[in-house]
Amino acid sequence: MSVMLRRSLLLSAPLLALAPRWSFAQSAARGGLTQADLRRIEDYFNSLTTLKARFLQIGQSGSSAQGTAWIWRPGRMRFEYDAADGLLLVASHSQFMQFDRELGQPSVVPTSATPLSFLLQPQLKLSGDVTVVGGERSGGFLRVTVQRTSSPSEGQLTLVLAESPMELRQWVVLDPQRRETRVSLSQIEVGGRFDPLLFEFNDPRFMENEARRRQ
Repeated sequence: MSVMLRRSLLLSAPLLALAPRWSFAQSAARGGLTQADLRRIEDYFNSLTTLKARFLQIGQSGSSAQGTAWIWRPGRMRFEYDAADGLLLVASHSQFMQFDRELGQPSVVPTSATPLSFLLQPQLKLSGDVTVVGGERSGGFLRVTVQRTSSPSEGQLTLVLAESPMELRQWVVLDPQRRETRVSLSQIEVGGRFDPLLFEFNDPRFMENEARRRQ
């Protein structure tokens, strides 16, 4: 897995600098979406408590990686790549830990420094901080593209949701260099119960060494 692909799921684009409170501007009807559509999107995210899914990540060059994602709102998220040298990303306690198994080292950033931080907020208010720059309803899906209102050059994020029933299926990050990273979700399960230890900041190097020692 390339370094660019490994780092592009959540942590690569300047769009990551979006404020912790994500929102959509009042240009709701742009691109064929209505205010009612945006209210449905808001209601969907605000009613979401837990989500588990498989993800497939495809980078600009066509390289791909996959793994499993867990989201427990508010405040917790885990993305684990299948590859032995893949990333492990854990959000908890307002921080996001990234452990690169290939490099063998962790790094920590604020949760607000990730483009999906809005998923972890207790309430999603769709107004003000982010401008809707595109939207489409087609084939049973809603597509909404947003950018930071004060810094449109930082990049864009597109969310793709199934319309009925409403469900997050994909997001696309477009960075300032117009490089695109696409993440698709499948085998989606909502409303399940997770072990809180999935979201703890234990150093994976220690945990993996302990697991090998006990074998």
